[in-house]
Amino acid sequence: MKKSVTQAIFISLLILSLIFIISCSKVAGGETPPDTATRLKAVQTGTQGIVLRIMPNAPPSIIYDRNELVAIVDVDNKGNFPLEPTECFIQVTGFDPTIIKGGMNYPHSCAENYPGIFEGKTVYNLNGGTNQIEFRSPNIVLPPGVQEYSPILNFLSCYHYHTIANPQICVDPLFYQVTSQQKTCIPKSIGMTGGQGAPVAVSNVGVEMTGSRAVFTITINNIGNGRVLSPYANYQECGQASIARTDEDKVAFDVKLAGASLVDCKPRDKIVHLNNGVGQIFCTFNIPGSTAYETPLSIDLDYSYMQSFTRPIKIVKTPE
Repeated sequence: MKKSVTQAIFISLLILSLIFIISCSKVAGGETPPDTATRLKAVQTGTQGIVLRIMPNAPPSIIYDRNELVAIVDVDNKGNFPLEPTECFIQVTGFDPTIIKGGMNYPHSCAENYPGIFEGKTVYNLNGGTNQIEFRSPNIVLPPGVQEYSPILNFLSCYHYHTIANPQICVDPLFYQVTSQQKTCIPKSIGMTGGQGAPVAVSNVGVEMTGSRAVFTITINNIGNGRVLSPYANYQECGQASIARTDEDKVAFDVKLAGASLVDCKPRDKIVHLNNGVGQIFCTFNIPGSTAYETPLSIDLDYSYMQSFTRPIKIVKTPE
């Protein structure tokens, strides 16, 4: 009997040890490396950033002027870039502030009452951060003789964002001197679909070898449903007249290639202008070594983004 109990204890300890070893081999955000890779792909793709959704009946379509006007907006960070509370704002415009009073048009941070950084999607949270913002007007004053007022409320989000792309490209410093049988890869253009978890995306990277230099042509696109703004625009009050024409369609960039030295990038001011939502960056690097190899090209796009949706309402004078 004593021997059986000892064996049972030994087997139990062995099972617990195996469970511990297996659990230690798991990666947070995925049960196995393939699972983590799948989740990581979901994080690194997508075409959205900040997404707004109006709550049902908030605001209602018709209200009396003696009622309080309340609008509740759900805010989701559907991209993969985390935002500080000072990097994302929502504002309501499109109405007369002398009629709908009480600061309804004041900008609110997307992270208002949110605990810390307004996170984007990660391997631990594929849905990204979510928050709820309330706009309130306790005082509606219709002008004398006016029986109803029908504004179109414009819910506007403006935020600072980054797109991070790391396409794996082939470089070959002896492209014209070594036979193809001696190469592990051949430099060629790479098309990138599905976005990089942001509303501005790298859509294509062209590669051309000129001796030991690699020239990259990087095409970027506005693939979201909003407007691209300069990263230096006053996005905190973009519902006002603070946004100028010169702030529109500008994206700052930084391009790096591990182990290679940068020769030149154009535009030289590191700001690319989008034309019909499309722009191009041209960067040249000196490639070391004498063999072809694949390596990530690191691309960081820096910009602000503005998008909106509207909700018509009707304010009716309360019968007396």
